[in-house]
Amino acid sequence: MEIVGDGVIIGAGIAGLATAVALKRVGVQALILEKSDTLRSTGAALTLFPNAWLALDALGVSDKLTSLYTPFSKGSITDVATGAVQEVLYTGNGGKAQGPILVHRKALLEALAKELPADSIRFSSKFTAIEQQELGDVSIVLLHLKDGTTTKSKVLVGCDGVNSAVAKWLGLSAPIHSGQAAVRGLAVFPQGLGFKKEVAQFVDVGKRAAFVPLTDKELYWALACLEGESMARDPGLIQKEVIENHAKDFPPEYLDVVRHADLSNLTWAPLMFRHPWNVIFGNLSKGNITLAGNAIHPMTPDLAQGGCSALEDAVVLGRHIGNSFIKNGGLLVPENMAPATDGYVKERKWRAAMLITGSYLSGWVQQVGSKWWKKFLRDTLYGFVMPRLSNVVAYDCGTFPSVSASSDQRHNREI
Repeated sequence: MEIVGDGVIIGAGIAGLATAVALKRVGVQALILEKSDTLRSTGAALTLFPNAWLALDALGVSDKLTSLYTPFSKGSITDVATGAVQEVLYTGNGGKAQGPILVHRKALLEALAKELPADSIRFSSKFTAIEQQELGDVSIVLLHLKDGTTTKSKVLVGCDGVNSAVAKWLGLSAPIHSGQAAVRGLAVFPQGLGFKKEVAQFVDVGKRAAFVPLTDKELYWALACLEGESMARDPGLIQKEVIENHAKDFPPEYLDVVRHADLSNLTWAPLMFRHPWNVIFGNLSKGNITLAGNAIHPMTPDLAQGGCSALEDAVVLGRHIGNSFIKNGGLLVPENMAPATDGYVKERKWRAAMLITGSYLSGWVQQVGSKWWKKFLRDTLYGFVMPRLSNVVAYDCGTFPSVSASSDQRHNREI
């Protein structure tokens, strides 16, 4: 069986769904191939800063989420060893979201998926090989699937996550371990929360943790620690180890949150990142094949920009492909996909490298030790650097070109 289409996207995560929505906005229909049998929501929740909301505005789905969640404007950082508390202020960019907003990951995925035609996602689809077939001056991507199906498309976007097979095919080096691992989950308080709508962070030697109210009865919580420390895989044992070992010296309110964890979505995972120079100098595209999201820029979660930058990727890629689509009178011309993907890569690679670097350094400094210079770096980061990260989180990835002109041209040509 052979499926022929304009675009194929591998992976139905945030990057994959957002890229499909972006292509739809510029008149291109894409097929998403997802190896799981349903939408994945690993991670429970994520924080979306103003740059993400600008991207969601362009994608046309921000209103579906801002009506459900509210922003937070401040937080605190507690030094577990000394008990010292430092206040952190979060500011927006004057748009719809004045501060970061925590959302259910599943809600974001569903909001994006609802923007797509019902047959846009093909679940339980795993590819085995990628080919670029040259037909004269035209390059077509052939994707061979495990079930024997072959797809042909004019553009292929790998949104297949940290361990991306498409990135490996392009020749990018594998992401590396940051030396840390993270536990993430939701805590449920059936009688309601007794916490302010603020971010509560806790730092200790080699450890850092946080919790944030998500709804009136749910909190998102996380703990990052050195990966060398043992951690079980069973959710119940993970919870027990956090309480009895990793966070045993943390304030009682944090431990109470962990005790209320919903074990059905409690996860543990190593924290990976790609070397920033690999992003700058590596092959992020080849002809009509490129990447988006964690397939390009896996990063540690310390700036909470993984999902945000994936949404930016989708809008920027959609804009470049949309410009090519319009230029060619409403047609996706294979030989013009290489300039479109190259333009996308040039626009994204430096920002992606900067976010990876900033996230890693932020996490390293937060693991404050007893040495005075580390404490000085930590205090400098939160007192001086963090407030100035508003330029990072206020980044505007732009909007899409109008496709009405190309649609008119195609209509006239058909008549």
